[in-house]
Amino acid sequence: MDVSALIVNWNTREILRNCLKSIYEQTRDLTFEVIVIDNASEDGSPQMVKEQFKEAILVENSTNRGFAAANNQGMAMAKGRYVLLLNSDTVVLDNAIAKTTVFADARPEGAVIGCRILNPDKTLQEGCFMFPSLLNLLLSATYMYKLFPRSKFFGRENMTWWARDDEREVDVVTGCFMLVRREAIEQVGVMDEQYFMYGEETDWCYRFKKAGWKCLFSPSGSIIHIGRASSKVRRHAMALQCRASILLFLKKHKGELTYRLACLAIALDAFLRIPYWFVRWIVSGKLHGEERSYLKTHVSAMYRSLLGWRALRIK
Repeated sequence: MDVSALIVNWNTREILRNCLKSIYEQTRDLTFEVIVIDNASEDGSPQMVKEQFKEAILVENSTNRGFAAANNQGMAMAKGRYVLLLNSDTVVLDNAIAKTTVFADARPEGAVIGCRILNPDKTLQEGCFMFPSLLNLLLSATYMYKLFPRSKFFGRENMTWWARDDEREVDVVTGCFMLVRREAIEQVGVMDEQYFMYGEETDWCYRFKKAGWKCLFSPSGSIIHIGRASSKVRRHAMALQCRASILLFLKKHKGELTYRLACLAIALDAFLRIPYWFVRWIVSGKLHGEERSYLKTHVSAMYRSLLGWRALRIK
């Protein structure tokens, strides 16, 4: 088996259908299997897979185990010499899986390979990014990367200046499409299940690099990534989960001092945004709405950071 494609699903039935359809229609020139790990969806996703994609292997969890744990379940079953982590909110284009596999075969030093990621309108999405750091947190808080997207300094975290049009080594391959070599997994291990959602691919790439492997990007294949399809259900909680995962990474790999300083940096970032969203909430006159949701997120982020954050568990 060349590739085992793992798809973790949580209440994204319709876009999951499109994802699976694109895999079977757009994948040629290699042998592959598809494993869907469903995290206790309530929208009929498992039934849809059973009825419309009988060739896919379906795992039904009774609870939402999170992204890392569910992918680890899939890896335990996978038969491929590569494991492909693929988000349910993606559409595979023009034999992208096979093209990326050909690139990986030619670069045996690569543990993880990423491909070109596009928005639904086919504009470029900034896949691949740098490891979290205090500098990157502070630069992100300034939003200067939006004013100067071509700057290699202000845009360093997401490499906003790079058109994703050439092959190169990167820090982190975005988790919506990660082709991972089995030999590398056997050496380094599977994903860290301390991460419930967000940050697990960052931690994994860091561990691969520490073990001497490379994380590589190739523009030979492309996918469409809708983005945040599952997290729209719990936008506020997921935004907090993202921050918690960054802090977990820094505490685990950079030490207690860096972690504490990062808590302060995130608290400062939230504090600077609270007045803006408070004014927008008052002006809108809506008791519930986007403004109130963002205000609640920033207040929670500031409070949690100052107290020493604990990772959330989204149920």
